[in-house]
Amino acid sequence: MEIGIVGLGRMGANIARRLMKAGHSCIVYDANPKAGQALAEAGARPVSALEAMVEALEAPRTIWSMLPAGKITEEIIAALADLLEPGDTVIDGGNTFYKDDIRRAKALAKKGLHYIDCGTSGGVWGVERGYCMMIGGPAEAVKRLDPIFCALAPGLGDIPRTPDRGALDPRAEQGYIHAGPSGAGHFVKMVHNGIEYGLMQAYAEGFDILRNKNSGDLPDDERFELNLPDIAEVWRRGSVVSSWLLDLSAMALAKDRELSHFSGHVDDSGEGRWTVEAAIEEAVPAEVLTSALYARFRSRQDHTFGEKLLSAMRFGFGGHVEGHEGGEADPAAASAPPTAAR
Repeated sequence: MEIGIVGLGRMGANIARRLMKAGHSCIVYDANPKAGQALAEAGARPVSALEAMVEALEAPRTIWSMLPAGKITEEIIAALADLLEPGDTVIDGGNTFYKDDIRRAKALAKKGLHYIDCGTSGGVWGVERGYCMMIGGPAEAVKRLDPIFCALAPGLGDIPRTPDRGALDPRAEQGYIHAGPSGAGHFVKMVHNGIEYGLMQAYAEGFDILRNKNSGDLPDDERFELNLPDIAEVWRRGSVVSSWLLDLSAMALAKDRELSHFSGHVDDSGEGRWTVEAAIEEAVPAEVLTSALYARFRSRQDHTFGEKLLSAMRFGFGGHVEGHEGGEADPAAASAPPTAAR
């Protein structure tokens, strides 16, 4: 298939690369021309403006926006709405607030355009591992683009199949689902990220407790000098707390057990706050997720070892640089991805 991709940052560029590797054609645009030129070497066709992208694509067109939530995404989608024709589709693959998706879908539907919200998880390793996708929008539009989603998804891999799935949607086993109508995809991804906050905080606090077992405030015979890299590694092997986040923690600790390159400043990109807001609206207790969000707020004031581990994990899976939420990571500084997906 042919698709336009707007926004060639960490994930946008890798989405284009994975699609081209699967045989799809990508017409790409970014405000920074160098980003498009870099993808041209991989087979993409860069353009210098949205108008040129729309002109180059054959109807029915599909354009995937991979930009930060907020003003820039609003502006790009509004511009595309004026350029596209009835039957064309806009996909927002960023971390947009789901209520904005509902509003946009209604506005674009008045022009005969399809709007799909695609919660996309996979970080900087998605180009190799594949992307977990949670998709919202009209069923027929999602179905037409199944070859795109299938190419981006990780596939079955070596993960054991869940018993008794029988009549359930087979796409979930491949790593993507049609979650529901417009907004549902980003809502599921929003809660996914809220859970991510809680999981990361649990690891961070646990390793902080381990590290401080040699505290001078403890009796001499109760002090242990524990080897955190070894503990992280052994927990990866058969433990019930094994996960990709633990893999990333083990990699970071093996490289530098003091995490001296991290200050412990932990940003939040919005989804955690929105998850807590949704919990309040639904009157659902969410103590862990709320506490994890507040811990990130506190991390910007003083930094513990646990907060350094949070920073290390965020850098590992998403290339997030402390204090520069939208900044690009230095690829040379990132560790190699784990060989086995979980």
